[in-house]
This record gives sequence, structure tokens and C-alpha cells, in this order.
Amino acid sequence: MKNMRVLFISRELGASELVLKLISEQCKVRMYVQDPEVSSGLDGFVQKSTDWKSELAWVGKEGLIIFDDIGFGEEQSALRESGYRVVGGSREGDRIETDRLVGKQIFEAAGMNVLPSYTFSNLSDAIRFLETHTENRWVAKVNGGHISSLCYVGESEDQSDLIGILEHYRNQGVTSVNLQERADGVEIGVARYFNGKDWVGPIEMNVEHKSLMSGEVGPKTAEMGTLMWYDANEKNRLFSSTLARVADYLRDIDFRGDVDINCIVNKDGVWPLEFTARFGNPSTALQIELHESPWIEFLSAIADGKGYDLKYKKGYGIVVTVAAPPYPYYVKVDTAETSNGLPVLFREKVSVDQLQHYGLEEVARGDTGELYIAGNRGCVAHVCGSGETVESARTEAYARVKNLVVPKAFYRTDIGVSFESVGRDQLKAWGWLD
Repeated sequence: MKNMRVLFISRELGASELVLKLISEQCKVRMYVQDPEVSSGLDGFVQKSTDWKSELAWVGKEGLIIFDDIGFGEEQSALRESGYRVVGGSREGDRIETDRLVGKQIFEAAGMNVLPSYTFSNLSDAIRFLETHTENRWVAKVNGGHISSLCYVGESEDQSDLIGILEHYRNQGVTSVNLQERADGVEIGVARYFNGKDWVGPIEMNVEHKSLMSGEVGPKTAEMGTLMWYDANEKNRLFSSTLARVADYLRDIDFRGDVDINCIVNKDGVWPLEFTARFGNPSTALQIELHESPWIEFLSAIADGKGYDLKYKKGYGIVVTVAAPPYPYYVKVDTAETSNGLPVLFREKVSVDQLQHYGLEEVARGDTGELYIAGNRGCVAHVCGSGETVESARTEAYARVKNLVVPKAFYRTDIGVSFESVGRDQLKAWGWLD
């Protein structure tokens, strides 16, 4: 499939690593980035377009169109109906992530245990609800997208911290929020690719690290790192109890892409929290680290509704997000406090093939080959490693992190540690892992 034309449509560089991977497989790639604050990412690596619809004639119906984020579901389904080969999601696929009530209804219809949750279109109503429901702690998530930095897990028994957060959001113009009862346990995700008809590839197990700092301290982020492994056992208990149960729904909506259910597991069972119905960030970088088969073949099979025997590394993968100010927040202008334009360097030179392990996101390449941060968000790279054990994967990932030199950069130092020391044993004790 060399020289296949690929039109890659991104909202905010969510799966930028995949662009570089496809180029390395000798595909002809053109890229569109919607968000102007990060649209310079990957400049110098790939041909850019300012109007993806004008590229449809170029990619044609023999090429491949990839959408890496929600917000394009309507376009994806319409393109498929017109005969284009598309991978990423679908019209209804967007709703199961952006509308948490819809996601909850799908979980319930599939027979899963569901935590109590309520959607409010007026934050004053949400505050009044918390004032009268102090018997449990709650988690607040802003509706309308994946704005992880606005997620807050309540700690105070009288709800005062969460009420303070909602009052602040109300003053800043936030209008819709979801409150979900807090459940403690091991947080773990179950993911897999779907081709509109059936599952493709192995079951993915992933452990996210959302908090900004090591030890789960600080605000929530898009993600500071992930532990991942694959399982070919179709009887995997977590998969059978969650993601496997929505196959009929995914088939009905002609979903074609990566889908994930993030869960809390404890002694009482497994509790689905939310869908991710798109390429994961930074899990896509880690999938690239683990996959051995060509990505263009894999994604083409998904777009075409066909099966594919994906070859992949056994063991574990670790990805570490390397970020710089203002991450995890957005800044609309360049100031000395942001990192736009700062150099991205390596202590030891890396080859083009080795660069794949570094999962570049808001990074561009200049005329003489120099790399620099290109964007106002500060998400620089997703650095990966793999190995037979969690510890060997961590060792490889962090060796690569230390080879990266970026002024002002920061990262967590504990990706995978909690799972290895506590989480895995708990899941085994409760019967969810062998």
C-alpha cells in the first residue's frame, strides 16, 4: 500500500504521531488542523491544507481519509455514504462521548452497572443539588467535549470544594455540567478498534494518569501518561463485562475507529465512567510503539469493514507526556510565559526511525532541520517505551525522556508505578485479571 494518498483531518493534533508513522510507511499525506492555536504543529514534516474539503478530489475514493477527533462525525458518515474510505468514528459516535447522558443510557441498555449521574444545563441547579446531596462525594465534568482540565473530583464531605469549583465555572460562563457519584477503586480503560461490523485487533487495556503531577496531585489534564498492554483472549472479563456489550450498538451506528470505555473497578464490580469514541491521546502514540504491522494496512481494513491479523509486541508499553507552559491550559496569545518557539533538542542524536518513539505533537521542523515548539497549548511530545515487564517499559520510556531537552518542560516520573505496586494485585484479588 505504498504511495497511498491519505487525507488526515485533525481538530487539535490529537493523533499527530500517526501522521509521521504513515509518512514513514511511504504514504502520501496531506493534513488539515482545525484549531489555529496549534495548527503549526508538524509544519515542515507534512504538507498542510487550510481547507480539507478541497482535498477530496486529491485523495479520491481509493485513498484513505482519517479523522482523529470528535466534532466531525456528521462529515464522516456523509463521506462514507458517498463512497469514500473513512476511519475515525461516525455521526452517532460523536454523541456517545460529548453527551454523557447518551453514554449512560447506552451503558444501561447493555446491562452494565452505572453510577448515579445527573446532567445540569444551569450550574445554579447543580450547586443546589450538591447542597442537598452530601451523603456521597461527586465528580464534575463539563459537557460538550473532552475538556479534561475542567474535570474535578470532589474531596470535601460537605461538598464545599466542588461547590466552589462550580461557582467559579458559573462566573466564567460555563453552562452545562455532569455530576457523577464518585467511586473509589482502580481506574482502568478497555479499548478496541471496530470496523463497522466487528472488532479488529486485540483487546487493549490501559491505565491513564490524568493528574498533572506525580502522586495524582494537581489539576486534571488531557493525560500525562499511560500504561498499556494487549490481550488476545476474547473471554477477557473486563472486556466481556463492558466494551463487548456495545458491539451491536457500534454496528448499528457504523462506527469505524478506536473506542474506549474508562472504568472504575472495585470489590463491588466494574463501573463504566465514559466513552472515548476517537483516536486516544496519547494512547495512539503508544499503539504505534506496540504495533508491528503496517498502520496503513490496519486502518484500511477498518475503513473497508474487513478483518485484519494485527501483529503486535507482547508485554507492556509506557507513554510519558512531555509538556511546557501553559499546559494543561490554553492561552490565546504569545507571551514570555508560553513556550511557542522554544527549541526541541536531543542529548544524543536520533534517527528518523527513532523519532517515532518520541510522539511529536506541537512540534515543527525549520528549514535547516531544527525542531521547535509550534503552538500555544504546550503539549510537546508523547515519549514511549516497551518491554516484557512494566518496569522494563518504564526504563526504556524514561531513558528516552531524559534524552529530550526542552526549555521549561515538565513530566510525571511515576507512570505505571501505582498499577505495578497496588492496582494489579487489587484487580487480581477481585477476579478481574489473571
